[in-house]
Amino acid sequence: MMSSIICRLFHFSRSSVIPIQCTIQTRNYAVLGSKKTVKKPLLVSTEKKELPVETDAHRLQTHVCGTNLLKEGGEDVEIKPDSEYPSWLWTIRTGPPPPLEEMDPNTKQYWKRLRVLALRRNNKIQSTKPF
Repeated sequence: MMSSIICRLFHFSRSSVIPIQCTIQTRNYAVLGSKKTVKKPLLVSTEKKELPVETDAHRLQTHVCGTNLLKEGGEDVEIKPDSEYPSWLWTIRTGPPPPLEEMDPNTKQYWKRLRVLALRRNNKIQSTKPF
């Protein structure tokens, strides 16, 4: 029936029109009122392990506490005198990164830091705009 209407409206010959059957899916849709309960997996509570805390002041000054990885036996690493460690160890910067003005513009670190600062500035500007 539909193909004959199309042939009359658009002046197509009957042999050129291919009838197509459309189906509408009516199943497997969510229906109000059918609430399924989802079972959540039960969490098993485990007791927290209390790790032994070193309170001996002399041992805290002479050993790196917590470095013993063996289950049985073994000891923590003893701290050596400064002369037994490499010289570059004492030049490592452990504080905040240097300001941009103190960095050399011919290094990758300078340009990475410049990019990060620019991104932070742009993000701050964007967050203050109303829309």
